[in-house]
Amino acid sequence: MRTVTLPSGHVVPVLGQGTWHLGEEPRRRADELAALRLGIELGMTLIDTAEMYLGAEDLVREAIAGQRDRCFVIDKVVPNHATRSGTIAACEASLRRLDTEWIDLYLLHWRGAVELEPTLEAFAELMATGKIRAWGVSNFDVADLLDLVGLTDQVPATDEVLYNLAHRGIEWDLVPWCRRRGIPVIAYSPFEEGTLLRHPALRAVAARHAATPAQIALAWVLRHPDVITIPKASSRAHVRENHAALELHLTPEDLAELDRAFAPPRRKVPLDVL
Repeated sequence: MRTVTLPSGHVVPVLGQGTWHLGEEPRRRADELAALRLGIELGMTLIDTAEMYLGAEDLVREAIAGQRDRCFVIDKVVPNHATRSGTIAACEASLRRLDTEWIDLYLLHWRGAVELEPTLEAFAELMATGKIRAWGVSNFDVADLLDLVGLTDQVPATDEVLYNLAHRGIEWDLVPWCRRRGIPVIAYSPFEEGTLLRHPALRAVAARHAATPAQIALAWVLRHPDVITIPKASSRAHVRENHAALELHLTPEDLAELDRAFAPPRRKVPLDVL
């Protein structure tokens, strides 16, 4: 498993596990739990969740039970909770749902109406008390990051953003901005919720590698040395499929074909979000 070092010093795998929409349907819970546990066994020990993902934190609690020390858990506070006291309360509620004493990386889920200063104050207090071990942001564009770093002498551990073949805008400025400061990006929704996987270009590249379109989509994101991705998998078979993408190496011809089908940005575009 290839790894990336965060500004906080934590070393994390480049391929993790997302949990958006997991834990919502009781009939699928056993399969989803088995998938998360298999991912941990395979080294996909970075698990991303959030307080707004209904049922996901409870599922993560079960998945990491008995193996908390080997897992790197990311959680998020929603903007309407992001006052100083609200952030602390939200974190403590997530800690209870996760049944853990600490969250490895705590993110502001997106920028809302609350000013950034009280959120940063809460992050500092949570760090001081050991309830979180690092902090970062999600869905922040470069202008938001500039506002953020103007308020603190620290840099966020990450910016978690939408990034896949259909949404490449961050390549223009956000990825270079973060790279210059040693901030790895976490790419969510690498499959565009599955819609990407039907594209003919992706299928053609997959056929040449005897791979699946999902594996090509992941390998494409992971071509960057400092980008982490967190695909969701609700079955053990899907976890194994995702993990096998680590062995794929796209050729210059593959990348050129994907560029023709999914053009890289030629100018600044607003940050895409889901």
